[in-house]
Amino acid sequence: MKSILILLDSVVSIYIWILIINAILSWLIAFNILNTSNRLVYSLLDVSHKMTDPLLRPIRNFLPNLGGIDISPIVLILILMFLRNLVFEYLAPAMF
Repeated sequence: MKSILILLDSVVSIYIWILIINAILSWLIAFNILNTSNRLVYSLLDVSHKMTDPLLRPIRNFLPNLGGIDISPIVLILILMFLRNLVFEYLAPAMF
């Protein structure tokens, strides 16, 4: 059971880093630092969008429109951290 919790923690941590990378890539593209006509940049952006959009889309639909500011990755990171801590709070003491 402890191995499953460690795996869950690792998966959530990796997904949080993917969300952060996705946000940084979108900023770099918005400020014309990266060009999406570059094949590598387009591939990285496409993969990160395919991995993050399924969880970000419902949050974006729920949040009010804030103009050009997208806070849905922050909300998702907070939700993931809360769920990870909740799982460890209730399952970790039962193992020891």
